[in-house]
Amino acid sequence: MAKFRSETSLLPTANAPHLVASILAAFVLVVGFLHGSPAQAAAPPPVFPISGYFIFGSSSDAVNTQKLTDIKAVGGDTVITFGSRLKPATLDSVPEDCKINGVNCAAAASAGVKVNRYFTYSDASLWGAPSRVCPKDVSLTGNGKPFTVFVLPNQGSTCTSTNGVYDVVVVSGAPYAGTLGINVSVAKAATSLGMKYYAGMPIPASRTDLAWLPDVSYLQALTQFTDRFLRYQKAVINEPGLAGFYHSFEMPVTDGSSFDPILNLYRMQNDAIARILPGRGAVVSPYLDSRRSGSKVTTTQVLNGAKKIANTAGKVRFSIAIQDSMGTGKGGAYFGNEVNNSVDQFAASIVGSGTWGDKYLAPNRDYFAAAASGIDGTGAELWGNLEGMAPATSQNPCDSNLRGQTTKARIDKQLQQMGNAPVKVISFMWDTYYTCTGTWAPMVERLKWGAMTPVITDSIFYGNGDVLVTGQNLSGGTVTVKWTDTKGRTYEKTVTATNYNPNYGSQLGLNPRLESVTARLGSTSLGIGKYYMIDVVNGSGGKNDAFYSDRG
Repeated sequence: MAKFRSETSLLPTANAPHLVASILAAFVLVVGFLHGSPAQAAAPPPVFPISGYFIFGSSSDAVNTQKLTDIKAVGGDTVITFGSRLKPATLDSVPEDCKINGVNCAAAASAGVKVNRYFTYSDASLWGAPSRVCPKDVSLTGNGKPFTVFVLPNQGSTCTSTNGVYDVVVVSGAPYAGTLGINVSVAKAATSLGMKYYAGMPIPASRTDLAWLPDVSYLQALTQFTDRFLRYQKAVINEPGLAGFYHSFEMPVTDGSSFDPILNLYRMQNDAIARILPGRGAVVSPYLDSRRSGSKVTTTQVLNGAKKIANTAGKVRFSIAIQDSMGTGKGGAYFGNEVNNSVDQFAASIVGSGTWGDKYLAPNRDYFAAAASGIDGTGAELWGNLEGMAPATSQNPCDSNLRGQTTKARIDKQLQQMGNAPVKVISFMWDTYYTCTGTWAPMVERLKWGAMTPVITDSIFYGNGDVLVTGQNLSGGTVTVKWTDTKGRTYEKTVTATNYNPNYGSQLGLNPRLESVTARLGSTSLGIGKYYMIDVVNGSGGKNDAFYSDRG
């Protein structure tokens, strides 16, 4: 990413954001020399690069509190749940227990009006009185099961439909003792622990012909139901821990117009969040697919696609957490001088044997840099969604999951492929990829054992022989650099890591968990286009377990 920089001047490049970062990095480097403490100072506590996780929420307050406590213990400060589907239904498919005076509840609630369509929805929350807005809305209990029925205007924004037609939604609640439901329980647990929670938004069913697209034939009903959903959330979980909402309907990061229905869905729901819960944010998590045998999405398409997604934000604080697709084999974590290396066994189970260059158009590092450029200036934030699993083989089972256990070294490689582009790294997903026991111990335990492992995310090779190294857990040890100078001579040198800066990320407006150290190689040069390799051993004796290289 950041390559070779002259000590005295920085020439313009095509990547303006990177140029700015390099200038700021140079400023931070100078400030550090003047005010920084030596890297040999007492080692700071471990820095966990992953700060958020997708979870399955529970109806139990105790379970949610324990889960979030466990996540916080490994550096997490954010949790995200998935939304439920608003499903087309018929009177016959309405839950049998939902009756009003012995009559089908949907039919009884809508008596006297013309019904366009019926729907069902279930998210293990109570709904009830806090969610009712219009006179025909009703709450009831059948055989101990709570239900709420909404009679939504098919047109207009009041309780009376301007075309005289209505859509009926039957919401199935969950009568769990001691809690008002999953969203309420998770939000309260997050608040008590000083964490942030993003609750899943309602999503439409998928089309029957094209399953990767939403069924927008009932977009108006979904729009009205989204309004009711958010008003209910405002009434019951207007807690400090509620940071916002998550859009669960996925799409690839690409600029193809075929995915515009998903963008329209994001846009509609972002507008509703801004209107009903101003100040709350939204997160979306599109995925990469760089396989030559797959969608063949280029970095240019990712740049343009990220911009299109960002432009759905409206007035909402919007975060785009791009899935690195390493758990599904759709993305590749490799550097330019690894292009002829064989893909790892997990990727091979998806794309077949061959080299990284044979199987993927470009490394994830290039895609994240492209997405950062696309989002720049839109007001949206780029996050990284690290897939905390691996394609399943016979060697890495993980409970009954579709995907298998991954390794800590592979996760570190995924982290450094994201580089310094995302301002936050979250991961899919806690349940149960981080907690399952398979060939190896649960990943959560391996995270703790490898807590002090250095992760190298980026570097700048300055013209005076200084090399700025960024990442996590870098302090207190040595940096080894292998490089080629302008005369073609190769060197390898190990030097003391100096000028440790734990605030590197926050000072530059990057991921606040990014640190930096400097390796002072002495007077030297870096050959144009030549790769250089870096290894770090920190003050705790930890060494990076993922190969890192960069190019001048």
